[in-house]
Amino acid sequence: MPIKKLTEAEVQLLNSKVGLHALLKNKKVNLQNALREATYLTTLKKKQEALITLQNWVIDNDKKVVILFEGRDAAGKGGAIRRLTEYINPRHFRIVALDVPSDDERKQWFFQRYINQLPKPGEIVLFDRSWYNRAVVEPVNQFCTEREYEIFMSHVNDFEKMLIESDTHLIKFYFSINKEEQAKRFREIKKNPLKRWKMTAVDERAQELWDDYSRYKTKMFERTNSAHAPWLIIDANDKWKARLKTIDHVLENIPYNE
Repeated sequence: MPIKKLTEAEVQLLNSKVGLHALLKNKKVNLQNALREATYLTTLKKKQEALITLQNWVIDNDKKVVILFEGRDAAGKGGAIRRLTEYINPRHFRIVALDVPSDDERKQWFFQRYINQLPKPGEIVLFDRSWYNRAVVEPVNQFCTEREYEIFMSHVNDFEKMLIESDTHLIKFYFSINKEEQAKRFREIKKNPLKRWKMTAVDERAQELWDDYSRYKTKMFERTNSAHAPWLIIDANDKWKARLKTIDHVLENIPYNE
């Protein structure tokens, strides 16, 4: 197979610090993989610089931003959140990943513990799973009753409309992967001693319950993809593309001044 001739821009990219690292980090040199990685990292850095500008606008203008990350287990939500927040000011954003509700929280209005986590003026809050647990994860795993599910589904659009009308910017992401990719990522997690903690009892049953998750996911989109708070479905089979698309959507949908 003939070797592809590199353009001048590609040569410059490979000679950069990022390019040289991508090129030489493995014993076996692969030009195309190195180019792809260097392009991704260079593009990511530019978008992360824009996120700093966006956050400064949020802080200076007392804006409130809520970003929801939903999707199947191992879909890459956490990785996207880390890239989105990597360089912004940690004093002005929070990542919320709520644990199983306490007995008191179970007796409260369902949305109450999420309301307690909403941003103050000048703050960005990112939910690594959100109130939409009740739309998919809880009914699939029988953590809620059918009545509790229906009550949630009948309230959530109005709840989000109230949020937006209180001058809160709301973005909803759903990270979508196929069944084979999820199985592959589960295998990688189990083999990595630094990541095994990520596997929960719910994760262990995700492949077995794949069709149930799909059914409830479809119902969630049908009933909660509202005009005021639409979903953006991210094709997350390619982690790098998913992360860049996520940041692009945030930059495009929050009206900050560059």
